[in-house]
Amino acid sequence: MKGEATAASLIHDATVRIAATLGLDHREARLEARVLAAFAWKVSSAWLIAHDTDPLTQTQNEQFQTLLTRRLAGEPVAYLLGTREFYGRPFLVSPDVLIPRPDTELLIELALARLPPDQAMEVLDLGTGSGCIAVTLALERPLARVTAVDRSPAALAIAQRNADILNARVELLTSDWFAALADRRFDLIVSNPPYIAVSDPHLARGDVRFEPLSALAAGHDGLADLRLLAAAARAHLKPGGALLVEHGYDQADAVQALLRMSGIRHPQSWADLSGTLRVSGGELSE
Repeated sequence: MKGEATAASLIHDATVRIAATLGLDHREARLEARVLAAFAWKVSSAWLIAHDTDPLTQTQNEQFQTLLTRRLAGEPVAYLLGTREFYGRPFLVSPDVLIPRPDTELLIELALARLPPDQAMEVLDLGTGSGCIAVTLALERPLARVTAVDRSPAALAIAQRNADILNARVELLTSDWFAALADRRFDLIVSNPPYIAVSDPHLARGDVRFEPLSALAAGHDGLADLRLLAAAARAHLKPGGALLVEHGYDQADAVQALLRMSGIRHPQSWADLSGTLRVSGGELSE
């Protein structure tokens, strides 16, 4: 780069490189470049505009270039920043947990519709990861008694920090799905389990290369954990209790069949904002 480095020149250069390397359009690439710059220099987006032609120090240049190099290698922006917004709140993330995605907000909306604000209902979040589902439900329904489990102590540590920072009352347990729950029963069970086939080529592309494989892949057809959850949920649902699970874009029919076989009545599926059937569920017969 010729001349003195400025915020404008670094962001322009980074935009071009991000677009070319990661295949993003110019708008997306520029947004990423600006987000990385603001994070590297601990400034606001308004500062970037007001000081776009100010000369930068060598240290500021190096801080930005370090982040940019990691991003160009494919590392997700959420891991670089250590946070990702979900349902209007910031959640801490690390490579120990799946990055929260907007599609999962459908699961939140469906769960909230089944949790009256004036009732203290028992809720279970299976495979909580960052805790974004459990914490969100606890904050949106303060009377609910929310339990969240994960088999990864590292993931639970992130979930606990999110619960503490956001002041959410959530019981967090180390458990391989239902293993540590004994005979406890719940009014609502929710889960965003692994649902990608281990041979799916998408696991070797994009952001997911950096996310924990155990939170993504589930057997040869992606249904291994969904089969387990559907089969075991009956023993942990109260009569009339509901089960809601997120799944892959082409798995709605298969998941409905699994729910039906497990005793979940009238299973159905709901579409996300893109029109993809993303969540399936139903109620246990009373």
